[in-house]
Amino acid sequence: MRKTKTMLIAAIVAACMMASCGKGGFKVEGCITEAADSILYLENLALDGPQVVDSARLGADGTFTLTTDAPKETPEFYRLRIARQIINFCVDSTQVVTVNASYPTMASNYTIDGGADNQKIKELSLKQMELQATANQVLRAPDLGAKAVTDSIKKIVEAYKQDVMTNYIYKEPMKAYSYFALFQGIAVGNSYMMVFDPRRDIDDVKPFSAVATCWDTYHPNSLRCQNLHNIAIEAMKTRRILKAESEGIMVDADKVTEANLIDITLPDNKGVKRSLTDLTGKVVLLDFHAFSADGSQARILALREIYNKYHDRGLEIYQVSLDEDDHFWKTQTAALPWISVRDDRGASNVYLYQANTLPVDYIINRDNQVVMGPQQIKDLEADIAKYL
Repeated sequence: MRKTKTMLIAAIVAACMMASCGKGGFKVEGCITEAADSILYLENLALDGPQVVDSARLGADGTFTLTTDAPKETPEFYRLRIARQIINFCVDSTQVVTVNASYPTMASNYTIDGGADNQKIKELSLKQMELQATANQVLRAPDLGAKAVTDSIKKIVEAYKQDVMTNYIYKEPMKAYSYFALFQGIAVGNSYMMVFDPRRDIDDVKPFSAVATCWDTYHPNSLRCQNLHNIAIEAMKTRRILKAESEGIMVDADKVTEANLIDITLPDNKGVKRSLTDLTGKVVLLDFHAFSADGSQARILALREIYNKYHDRGLEIYQVSLDEDDHFWKTQTAALPWISVRDDRGASNVYLYQANTLPVDYIINRDNQVVMGPQQIKDLEADIAKYL
């Protein structure tokens, strides 16, 4: 009788644990071979550093099940770790992530189920390992002096950045793997070098801002999104302060502010370079458009009505054309009263703003901040009027 009662209690506890995992948590399960007696850690990659949320000592068969509470915000980032061998992954809507690996090469020799983002994170992790190996070869080269080593590492890191920006970040900046890519780095001697570092290279603000802008749409008000904006803003503030100091001007850092938008600078239909950041103080409709597309004429007429109605109250339209024919574009825009520019660099700015279809609109407030994207805009005129 006592045995039956004990089994019943155990079954109830197990059922409660399963229910808890299904409703308010997730689990990571699988098998890591050749790791008997090793401690496997599940760590949350929080903004203030890795935090252990569960752990297990592996048996001879290598099977494991680790659980933790569901993240407050998604996507969220985690890693499995044995000593210095690490498997990175993210958790979004899935409740179970399955990992199979072989130690001591589990960082490169593993399979993972639990979403397409995790496959991309694996690709990026393997690329990062290749980058580290290449950097190590440069550091060990006996015939290279210090300057040659520095220049060589800078060159291979720059090539890596271009690859990752083109094929990952700008391709799908709203994805978790693009966020993950922003925080990769390599060890160089006794220091750790971030691949993307806006404090070191101001051009790195663009990939941070590209991901942040998309996360504003897909993950509004998330802490990670705010962190991306903060990194970009602080880097631009530092650049402005250093530039001012180089000119003999002392600047109070607390008074330096920057927009949380991705700046665009392109020549208009009269050949004058026009920048979004020059429009601070106005409410701006950023409009990606193709005059050769069906419905363009009706679209332009609708924008004319909005512009004529609200321009005197502070509205400006910054229209980016994706038309290939420069002469055609200039003909179509000659009589338009707003700012008309054309992106002739392979639609690079379209990728930054994740404009997958045309037309696409963003509303920028008087502080030069993107406040609404295509997912939030329901009534263009009414939404513009809210910020005037």
